[in-house]
Amino acid sequence: MTKIELIGRMAEAAGISRDEARLALEGFTVAVTEALAEGRDVRLIGFGGFSAVDRKAGTARNPRTGEVVERPASRTVRFRPGEGLKSALNG
Repeated sequence: MTKIELIGRMAEAAGISRDEARLALEGFTVAVTEALAEGRDVRLIGFGGFSAVDRKAGTARNPRTGEVVERPASRTVRFRPGEGLKSALNG
């Protein structure tokens, strides 16, 4: 699903215009990004949670060439699905 498709589904489900849905989605992504950048987790009960995690520096292998390269330490985000989302996918 693309961002445009998601906006359309949100608008239809909430009975709002596509512009309002786009603004809501943009607000959501900004709020989640800011919280994660501040080191806070974002939990949506029944859906899942986002958390910022630190990755240690290490080595990686280029799958095309097989060359070993150094990977610097970085921060990334992890998502853990909630029970409601898992249930919707599995039954």
